Amino acid sequence: MVVVGAGMAGVQTAVALREQGFGGTVTLIGAEPHQPYDRPPLSKAVLLGKAEGSAFDVDFESLGVDLLLGREVLGLRPADHEVDTEAGPVPYDVLVLATGAEPVRLPGAEGVPGVHLLRTLDDAERLRPVLARQHDIVVVGAGWIGAEFATAAREAGCAVTVVEAADRPLAGALPAEVAAPMTSWYADSGTDLRTHTRVARVEPGAVVLDDGSRLPAGAVVVGIGARPATAWLAGSGVELGPHHEVLADDRLRTSVPDVYAVGDCASFPSARYGERLLVHHWDNALQGPRTVAANIIGTATDEPPAVYDPVPYFWSEQFGRFVQYAGHHATADRMVWRGDPTGPAWSVCWLREDRLVALLAVGRPRDLAQGRRLIEAGTRMDEEALADPGRPLKTATAAA
Repeated sequence: MVVVGAGMAGVQTAVALREQGFGGTVTLIGAEPHQPYDRPPLSKAVLLGKAEGSAFDVDFESLGVDLLLGREVLGLRPADHEVDTEAGPVPYDVLVLATGAEPVRLPGAEGVPGVHLLRTLDDAERLRPVLARQHDIVVVGAGWIGAEFATAAREAGCAVTVVEAADRPLAGALPAEVAAPMTSWYADSGTDLRTHTRVARVEPGAVVLDDGSRLPAGAVVVGIGARPATAWLAGSGVELGPHHEVLADDRLRTSVPDVYAVGDCASFPSARYGERLLVHHWDNALQGPRTVAANIIGTATDEPPAVYDPVPYFWSEQFGRFVQYAGHHATADRMVWRGDPTGPAWSVCWLREDRLVALLAVGRPRDLAQGRRLIEAGTRMDEEALADPGRPLKTATAAA
């Protein structure tokens, strides 16, 4: 068994295989030289110097997992059942693709001093002294990572300007009326948010905007999205989708025999939502490996297949708020607010035919926990009861 990618999805695949009784060899290949680590702390504790790292608490030796670290994977040859790496080919019987996603780079900023991404442990280590010196910082992109980095930079005492091409933060993730209340969070924290603003170019020490104005920048942090890290699969026969993601089926198998895909690099068909989902979040990288392991082991034991159709979930800590989201709201036909969005705690529920399909909770973790279970169960809801923020979400169900 060979797993390519030593992030959350790859590590959890190796762990799940052992937990579910796989007795063969397991080899985990990682491009970075570091011990496999968790990514969420990079934009928080590691960045602020409150933690030296975020290595997974996994004893790979006792699990019998062989680590090949600092080894970039260059290609896949399914006919030979081999993966090509910098140090030579690695044979496999079954292969799991867990290479994750890589950040989208800002055109024209390559090689300019002071331009940073925040995806790896090395990225966080490079940014930590920047925050410690309290530089003026320009963040390009008001998405999840941009907001989290701006939060950490303000906590470190930096002057922060966030530049966003869209008319609001999180424009690619949330409807305008839901993202609108979040705009004030930036100002409340002392962060200068500039929407409808594009970067013309980046120079050493400055960002030049499309209107010709210049922003001083001791550092520039780019957070304009991520794309599946699948370029190395070119010519392999593994079918890719429109976002260059691996097209996995509902068992997380790829188009190539004996090859599975999990985590940020793969999309999967959701019967729950009636469309293919590409989920770039931690929980997907945690849950998917259990399905992969069950199907790999089940193939040998004639167990019924395990189908992967989760309720997507993620969280974000930004500007003193704990934001959680469960579900997928694209299929909803209406939206219900719970609480005042100008206040510190509120939720938004999305319904389709009276059933809860998604929920965003700001400072209301109980709403999220109960809502996630209601989404999984496909429970019909009472819209009037749902709108009462004083009523537990689990009691806002429709009468049978």
